[in-house]
Amino acid sequence: MRDSRETFVNHAFVTGYPIKHSRSPLIHGYWLQQFGIAGSYRAHEVAPEAFPDFMRQLRDGSAGFCGGNVTIPHKEMAFELSDRPDDLSAELGAANTLWLEDGRICATNTDGRGFVANLDERASGWDRISTVVILGAGGASRAVIQAVRDRGVKTIHVVNRTAARAQELADRFGRAVHAHPIAALSEVMAGAGLFVNTTSLGMDGEPAPPIDFSPLANGAVVTDIVYVPLKTPLLRQAEEQGYRIVDGLGMLLHQAAPGFEKWFGQRPVVDETLRQIIIKDMDVHA
Repeated sequence: MRDSRETFVNHAFVTGYPIKHSRSPLIHGYWLQQFGIAGSYRAHEVAPEAFPDFMRQLRDGSAGFCGGNVTIPHKEMAFELSDRPDDLSAELGAANTLWLEDGRICATNTDGRGFVANLDERASGWDRISTVVILGAGGASRAVIQAVRDRGVKTIHVVNRTAARAQELADRFGRAVHAHPIAALSEVMAGAGLFVNTTSLGMDGEPAPPIDFSPLANGAVVTDIVYVPLKTPLLRQAEEQGYRIVDGLGMLLHQAAPGFEKWFGQRPVVDETLRQIIIKDMDVHA
């Protein structure tokens, strides 16, 4: 048992390649300050070929970290090299959160939890639906599919330029998931209560093709996992057509909370102050 007179300092990381533009240190730095915890969280760039060595150093303690976050392109390798991946990361084949227990690297994936927590916060009641349309079948779509399925959505349409990629996800995530080519987008949108963009369409101000959202159910929610810009071209289109929209920033904020609790022993809250800190940083580095 820890002696209350002693000071225990934990150090956590976010790693990827590249990683210098990560906003995770801002998020965790805010929470560390809020709780008055004498710990640290910093960006630690690791090239793909060096990642197995980094995982070994994390396991044996020589890296000096109690755990951390993993982002592109290391998520799959983080899962493969961890000692105790949980069921969430095993189904996804990717991990974004690591921590040490008894000299073993434990792993999970909090992306899906971040996605639904963002919707819960900004579009309460979104899950009273039967059908969702997910645009895109890349790595980012996996956690979204898993999360909405586990929330109880019965029909999940995955639409992708390459239908075979969408079919791979249908095979992975079960009978609730149906694969479609892009030509079927309007058809499968009919009556859907949620539309999710998991592609890079509209990222960093790039134009996005026009989408007619009118087949969606009345009161449907349109969301985008992209958060730069905060209101993507796709979200602007949906808002102009009268639909509720949810930006992707909350997903980034909420996915961070479980890891912080693992490393620092306190459950943080995503509040408006934190959101505004990140928005200000986005404006500065636009």
